[in-house]
Amino acid sequence: MARRLQDDNLDFLFKAVLSLENTDECYDFFEDLCTVQELKAISQRLVVAKMLSEKSVYTDIVDKTGASTATISRVNRSLQYGCDGYDRVFERLREKEDNE
Repeated sequence: MARRLQDDNLDFLFKAVLSLENTDECYDFFEDLCTVQELKAISQRLVVAKMLSEKSVYTDIVDKTGASTATISRVNRSLQYGCDGYDRVFERLREKEDNE
């Protein structure tokens, strides 16, 4: 799927994100780049994915995140049939937590 999305603009965006060195720089960059709603939607999807990967049920996810069941289903599809991006990030976050 990533190859279908790949283009020079996305490459430039991802290189820019990878150049950020800390959380404060991320806040500054993403606040300039995205609207508040866009950031909230992206972060909500990430939390939904984490909760789904931890085997939370839809009702608990709705209660905690306010996400619609359609959003939860979409994220669940990505977890099941996507490119394993969520899993990769969650594993690296766990590893980082374990090393701290």
